Amino acid sequence: MSSTTNKSYKSAFIFLTTLFFLWGFITVLVDSLVPRLKDVFEMSYAKTVLVQFAFFTAFFVFSLPAGFILSKIGYKKGIVFGLLTMALGCILFYPAAEYRNFSIFLVGYFTLAGGITVLQVAANPYVALLGSEEGASSRLNLSQAFNSLGTTIAPVVGALFLLSDSVKTSSEIELLSAVDKTNYYASEATTVQTPFLWISTSIVILALIFAFIKLPKVMQESPKGGYLALLKNKVMLMGALGIFVYVGAEVAIGSFLVNYFADMNLAPMVATNETMMSIANTIASTFNKNFTDSDPKSLLAIFVIFYWGGAMIGRFVGAYLTKIMAPGKVLSIFAFLAIAMIVISINTIGLLSMWSILAVGLFNSIMFPTIFTLSLEGLGDLKAQASGLLCMAIVGGAVIPFIFGSLIDGFGFKTAFILTILCYGYILFFGRFKVKV
Repeated sequence: MSSTTNKSYKSAFIFLTTLFFLWGFITVLVDSLVPRLKDVFEMSYAKTVLVQFAFFTAFFVFSLPAGFILSKIGYKKGIVFGLLTMALGCILFYPAAEYRNFSIFLVGYFTLAGGITVLQVAANPYVALLGSEEGASSRLNLSQAFNSLGTTIAPVVGALFLLSDSVKTSSEIELLSAVDKTNYYASEATTVQTPFLWISTSIVILALIFAFIKLPKVMQESPKGGYLALLKNKVMLMGALGIFVYVGAEVAIGSFLVNYFADMNLAPMVATNETMMSIANTIASTFNKNFTDSDPKSLLAIFVIFYWGGAMIGRFVGAYLTKIMAPGKVLSIFAFLAIAMIVISINTIGLLSMWSILAVGLFNSIMFPTIFTLSLEGLGDLKAQASGLLCMAIVGGAVIPFIFGSLIDGFGFKTAFILTILCYGYILFFGRFKVKV
């Protein structure tokens, strides 16, 4: 490979990494809104997950069309198209917050996810192809580490700017005067509107940057009939199921962490623990905030940074581990450790239960990029189409959290977590299977 090609690949990798960061940040910022929307619209856990359902269903709906669009207009224009679609989704949050309309929120999330889907279908196989197939897992783990940087920062932004004040119930709102009620609704709207207006502006700027940069061409045109061939490929189908259960488990845990901690009544325990408050205020001080008079949900939400931050650290470590060990073996070990952390959490209480479930994020880290690249191995020119099918499996982020929320409503958190153990159990099986083949 020539030095010019290497330089071109490195430049493309750097630009694509900004996209991984962006959609990681926005995806988890959605999680930060879940506990707030539950209070604002006074919904059950199952109904609250309609937010995630709208977001992740878009991956199922748009993945194959995204692959078709990319084959017609190319990666560069496809990325610009995806970014502008994301910006439109963020802008829709403005009228949704203004009119306190849950349906518009769902449309906004669906649109936002449609744009992210285009980026997912393009960027994951693209990074995998920027070099040798043997190093694909390592490269994708490294780029996904920056995706995790976005998911690490997002909970802090969400805790300090979206969950930092108490939400009034319907009965409390009715007691307000007409003027106070108007002011309260305006304040609620601004809490959501301002961050997403900034985000939409940033996305448009990024789209303009991508409109003027050059990206190397690394894929040939996919052969006709490729989808039928892929549907007969056992490993690819097993990998798709792995993506389905992984994304589902990760989102189910991440979306309900604040509610889980609140259900265990951890806020008073955290507030009276000097070490925990020191950690919380150290993180909050980055944004010139503190937790002296803050809402309990905001205090608990700040610790979600460790769930997503663990994923970031784990991916940097995973980029090295998958270089020196068989990726399938690393995957199975991490899945086993994720199961161990969940088992500890559901069988304990207090801060041990809290920190063990947060530790699952560390072991989630390498799962998506490793499952993805293991599924693409040996597919040659079918990789682009396989990426579309694998990205369709991200719909697990809609299905499994909805089932998880329903289980919480019916049986409580501790029982609901058994569903995530089953998900990681399958990933453990897939990793061991890939080691043997």
